[in-house]
Amino acid sequence: MTTLQEIVEYCDSYLRLKEIQDYENALNGVQVENSGAVKKIAAAVDVSTRTLQEAAKCGANLLVVHHGMFWPGLRPVTKALRRQVRFAFENDIAIYSVHLPLDLHPEVGNNVLVMRALGFEKSEPFFEEKGSLLGRRASVDIVLDELVKRLEKAVAGSVKTIAFGSKTVRCLGVITGAAGSEIERIAGEGIDTFITGEAPHWAAIAAAEMGLNLLLAGHYATETFGVKALAAHLAGKFQLDWQFIDLPTGL
Repeated sequence: MTTLQEIVEYCDSYLRLKEIQDYENALNGVQVENSGAVKKIAAAVDVSTRTLQEAAKCGANLLVVHHGMFWPGLRPVTKALRRQVRFAFENDIAIYSVHLPLDLHPEVGNNVLVMRALGFEKSEPFFEEKGSLLGRRASVDIVLDELVKRLEKAVAGSVKTIAFGSKTVRCLGVITGAAGSEIERIAGEGIDTFITGEAPHWAAIAAAEMGLNLLLAGHYATETFGVKALAAHLAGKFQLDWQFIDLPTGL
């Protein structure tokens, strides 16, 4: 029987949790322990009561997520948080959360996997955030319309296209999630087409002013890649079954 401690120690090292800074409320690593054994892994983008219920239904007792339980910050263990903690304890589900270390990982990271899903195997890190290079950039030669088609296929959904740049993409940048507010910094790094999940309203105006293509593929949709890949990696290493719990937020 594989132990939770074995998996956690491996994950902490593989994802370099001690080396990579993150937002305080990410609280990377184990957020809830179980009784000690792991028989099946579930992966999801977000912790929620529904996610935990689905994990229990499929027989998983380790839930790997990108967005953990404490994004609102320090708060009383009441209402939704109490419900989640209680359900996890009652169903012996451990919760392991990993945010920026998963975004930037060179093998199972959200950003590199989106690049690969688009057909670009060669990319390099760019865009410093909290002391690490978070995104991926690639020199490409592709018509914008074709890139959008590939992206829609990769995320299995529609893409909001704010096209004020070249019709032929030469320098592509990817930062999954909600990096649209960084559009001016992105443009400053020579990116002509930027893929992220979501952006504030003013980012569309900024894209027009700077002559940049901004492709918004959904916060949730762009961050399904990493948790799936990490769970599959762990399942292979520790000879366990795994399952993805798909609960889109619509954002």
